[in-house]
Amino acid sequence: MRGALFGPVQSPAVRRGAVAALASAALLLAAACSGDGGGSSSGRPAGSPTASGGSAPPASPSRPADLPPAKGSAKVVSTLTEKLASPWGLAALPGGDLLVSSRDEGTVHRIDGGSGKRTLLGSVPGVSSSGEGGLLGLAVSSTFGADQLVYAYFTTASDNRIVRMSYDEKRPQGQQLGAPDTVLRGIPKGGVHNGGRIAFGPDKMLYAGTGETGDTGLAQDKESLAGKILRMTPDGEPVHGNPEEDSVVYSYGHRNVQGLAWDADKRLWAAEFGQDTWDELNLIEPGGNYGWPEVEGEEGEAGFIDPVAQWKTSEASPSGIAYAKGSIWMAGLRGERLWRIPLSGERAKEPYAAPQPFLEKEHGRLRTVVSAGGDHLWLVTSNTDGRGTPKSGDDRILRVEVE
Repeated sequence: MRGALFGPVQSPAVRRGAVAALASAALLLAAACSGDGGGSSSGRPAGSPTASGGSAPPASPSRPADLPPAKGSAKVVSTLTEKLASPWGLAALPGGDLLVSSRDEGTVHRIDGGSGKRTLLGSVPGVSSSGEGGLLGLAVSSTFGADQLVYAYFTTASDNRIVRMSYDEKRPQGQQLGAPDTVLRGIPKGGVHNGGRIAFGPDKMLYAGTGETGDTGLAQDKESLAGKILRMTPDGEPVHGNPEEDSVVYSYGHRNVQGLAWDADKRLWAAEFGQDTWDELNLIEPGGNYGWPEVEGEEGEAGFIDPVAQWKTSEASPSGIAYAKGSIWMAGLRGERLWRIPLSGERAKEPYAAPQPFLEKEHGRLRTVVSAGGDHLWLVTSNTDGRGTPKSGDDRILRVEVE
């Protein structure tokens, strides 16, 4: 089911004018919301009936209990590197090395994919790391071999924005990233719900997950970039095939999207933080309305697209997702576990084996997961971000073998 198409998105100048007012309102909500740890920021009391008038659904995964038992495994086979400070974004370079961002320090390091040796590439100027904001997602250009461009999503004093920087290994260490070139500005910011995940899709277009900043109405506001999944050219322009030809908005009605991944059939999946009841895994359709704040989780209400799977917020608070071995793998922050969601070939919306948790409470909060090729994943912990309980050596990038 598709939602209504979009009117034109406001110009950057107009959006910037609105951001300051929205930010103030969002900061007032921050104290009542645990944000990427789960919790309330909807404007309706915790545990209250949904907007459709129904009571909260029972505390169980969205798929029926009589599904076939899940088969799979996930085990940590090595620690690539440790003692990272508030890691958030992770992007793989051609050849197997990794780039990792520090949310609070605003830095980007290169990690050798074999030895784990860490090299500082540089800092991103203009990062404001208050609340849940800071230097968030990273992506490398789909034509990195030719252009050597690194993309970053980060919070400034006035907005969230996406920039790109040239990467030159010949420059001195710590100065290998060039000056940021702004690709898209004017994404509303808040003390919470800044989204932040960016990735290049199979179509070589750039996608971004944004949050509604705690101002719930922005998710349904078709002229706002908040509470959306955005799709744009590498230069930040709207793409042919978007719901509206002059808009980068691809889907709407999202609370806080921090996970984006494509399966083997090039379908886009997104993980989304719920409020008090349900976290979600959604299959994204162009122009789709995913319901927030009118509905949370699976409601079956006309005009909204239900999640394919859902979890209690205590079991997930999902951030990054990746596709490997026929499944979506989802990193849980508050849930402190790695979820496997088996897919079923082309029948993406049909019932399949129930989601399956791994690594529960073994490594603390899990922020980002990226395919390492074949049956391996890179998994980033998130215990030094002010919400976790750091142990000696935190934070880490783990290599995980999955089946």
